[in-house]
Amino acid sequence: MLKSNFGHNGGNQPLRILPVLNKVKESYLLWYKFYQDLPKVHRHSLGQRIDTLFVEVIEAISAASFLSPTEKHPYVRLAIKKADTLRVLLLVLWETKSLDDKKYIALSVKLDEAGKMLGGWNGQLAKQNSPAKAGEK
Repeated sequence: MLKSNFGHNGGNQPLRILPVLNKVKESYLLWYKFYQDLPKVHRHSLGQRIDTLFVEVIEAISAASFLSPTEKHPYVRLAIKKADTLRVLLLVLWETKSLDDKKYIALSVKLDEAGKMLGGWNGQLAKQNSPAKAGEK
């Protein structure tokens, strides 16, 4: 039986997801509001790429949540890489005045929190999957 930290657990109980996944989801919902208001010059280029990266980060975290500890690590690293790219592209939007200060800060704070959570998860997996740890088993 597949076990995960999120999914419907029967009855009328709410969906439970990993805290890091929830943080990225919150960031995406915020982004989605801002995306609609981007200038046309960026909405269909940089905006679309940012939107896609958000979805890819969510996919990588979701996939990792279902895997064994040894299989999780590449997905967590992929999520970190894509989240870092996302932050740089958001910075470009802000520097080109396509995203105002308030919106940029709101997104950055949430993404920084998610990044710290992903970094902690990555560190934990690195320790669990280290050759020294594997030799102890």
